[in-house]
Amino acid sequence: MPRSLIDEGPNRSVFEYHSPAGTSGNPTLLVPPLAVPANCFDLRRGCSVVERLVRDGRPTYLVDYGEIAFADRELGLEHWVDDVLPNAITSVSERNDGKPVHLIGWCLGGILSLLTAAELGAARIASITVVASPFDFTKVPLLAPLRPVLNATGGHAFSPLYKVFGGVPAPLVRTAFRISALDKHLTKPISLVRNVANSDALAQFEAVERFTANMVAYPGRAIAQLYHRAFRSNSLADGTITLGGRTVDLARVKSPTLAIGGTDDTLAPPEAVRHVLRLLPEAPVTRFATAPGGHLGVLTGRAARTTTWPLIQAFQSEQDTVCWS
Repeated sequence: MPRSLIDEGPNRSVFEYHSPAGTSGNPTLLVPPLAVPANCFDLRRGCSVVERLVRDGRPTYLVDYGEIAFADRELGLEHWVDDVLPNAITSVSERNDGKPVHLIGWCLGGILSLLTAAELGAARIASITVVASPFDFTKVPLLAPLRPVLNATGGHAFSPLYKVFGGVPAPLVRTAFRISALDKHLTKPISLVRNVANSDALAQFEAVERFTANMVAYPGRAIAQLYHRAFRSNSLADGTITLGGRTVDLARVKSPTLAIGGTDDTLAPPEAVRHVLRLLPEAPVTRFATAPGGHLGVLTGRAARTTTWPLIQAFQSEQDTVCWS
């Protein structure tokens, strides 16, 4: 979808999507995870979260982190929580006469959105939607076989990788993403044959393949924090994580929150996503829903058009009519 750059800074490019039919309501800022192309929200025509929001008349924005280089290896998650996302939210709000901003975060983008909201407060945030964001890693069966290896090595089995490379290189990120949906990857030739006459299905196959091929790297310090504090110690399950020498507590989130889990998601199973509702005692509204799809499919699969997207649109429209402050 056509867009214009409205703000930029370190690891931050904020884009405004064009809406020829005009806009209304509070603006939406789309928050991607690290290490994936930001076009996860604009995968292709006909299967684009951006396209749906724009056609619905919602002022729509995206924050893009750009390429992650070896020089970024010392960047921790606090860089996004303290700098990247607060500045992006502020720029979108100011662009819309000070209106509060709806956040939609996918995967780690959802986690970063909530951590930012815990620090920033509710004044500039209209609502938060997290899609496929796991908060209890003990409920991710895909990771269970790794725990005995990590425990046997004192948690250091993975450390040499990100220390040597300054992070997790893009090819490994791409491989890990494919492993998370290994069954679909292995049966892809069969699916292609079965859908050879279905242009919409073939377009989706092509778009997902292009998306996967363009993964980017994780910065070393950020992946170390995720590895040791989220995965190994499972601290997010308690609603807290130590970043930049202080504790960020999700109990301080005061914004309405919707969590959506994919029924076929192996990286963020529904129960791992639902867990976040226990961590937000100050949020005026907390809701959980499931929708068909795997980790990417629940956000922007063909079924998302009639499941995930209407859930988000209805939630945002409802919050536009309520003042919680």
